[in-house]
Amino acid sequence: MTTHAYHKRACAAVLLSHTQNPILLAKQMLIRGQTDGSGSSNGGGGDPSGGAGGAQGHCVLGGPTVEKLAEEWGLPMVEEKYFWTRKRWEQHRRGLGKGLKGLKGSEECEWNEETEDERDREGYWGDEEGWDGKEYLPQGTVGCVALDREGMMCVATSTGGLTNKLSGRIGDTPTIGAGFWAEEWLEGRHKQLDVQAPLASLVPDGLKDVLGDCLPGLRGHKLLAEDESHDEKRISNHIRAVAMSGTGNGDSFLRTAATRSAAAMARFQPGRSLASAVHQIAGSGGELQRSAGDRWGKTGEGEGGIIGIELINGRGNIVADFNCGGMFRCWIDDEGNERVMVFKEEYPSKTLQNR
Repeated sequence: MTTHAYHKRACAAVLLSHTQNPILLAKQMLIRGQTDGSGSSNGGGGDPSGGAGGAQGHCVLGGPTVEKLAEEWGLPMVEEKYFWTRKRWEQHRRGLGKGLKGLKGSEECEWNEETEDERDREGYWGDEEGWDGKEYLPQGTVGCVALDREGMMCVATSTGGLTNKLSGRIGDTPTIGAGFWAEEWLEGRHKQLDVQAPLASLVPDGLKDVLGDCLPGLRGHKLLAEDESHDEKRISNHIRAVAMSGTGNGDSFLRTAATRSAAAMARFQPGRSLASAVHQIAGSGGELQRSAGDRWGKTGEGEGGIIGIELINGRGNIVADFNCGGMFRCWIDDEGNERVMVFKEEYPSKTLQNR
């Protein structure tokens, strides 16, 4: 999703089985959408793009239809076994309450032994027998937010989804406004005009204070809101933009429309920063956590975090917050240094030097 420059602004591809790089597919939908016309079909029904080249005017497509487009556009296509890894397979079995005894060489593993290579060597995944439901479990979501020198921002997010989810389930990652969002707007400051109310000139000064509580307009003056005067002059304006990507319990992000809600707070609440809005949504005690109710801390519901960039007066500010134990994130600071963090506290400089 981009803040500007593209007609569609946002595209998503879901329920993919053979597309090697889903983000590249969404990118092609976005770029090729520039050549789309009204989005009407070519009438024959044979061309899934409607003859327009970019999936018509559609922003979200899934399954065989969008994968046929991916193939026609020359994107890399793979067999399903390409996505198989032993680590995820073991997590799947644990989630079903099945042990790992006899897993090596079983029928389920033999079908993709050629892609396991060195990952299967003894000790690679550690000595733990399995995940106990209490320790950190990677969710498999990867998100990126970028700001270019022209002031355009782009966000892209991809995931394999929840382990042991029902077939056909669609989470927040490909859902516009839930797992990702980007927008820009013109923000300005305005003069407030102090003018005399019309009725005030007709009432004697002695009665204005007596009647003022019931009829505030009789007090004589008021500050005009920005839409109340045609003479109001804008004294400054600038482009402001935000872009965010989320990770965590997808259904909680869907219920709260997490990223769009944070953007709306920053846009429509005067003086509100994106960092403050993201904290209210994804920080400790925020909307994501509250959406879990009494299930918080028991099922993983409500857990998650958001990363983002806020652009104000041509300067980008990094934003990140989360309500769980940690969130892997990295960025490049103003000095060009690469930064990596997991927890909320900064790493001691001595620790970094030792590394």
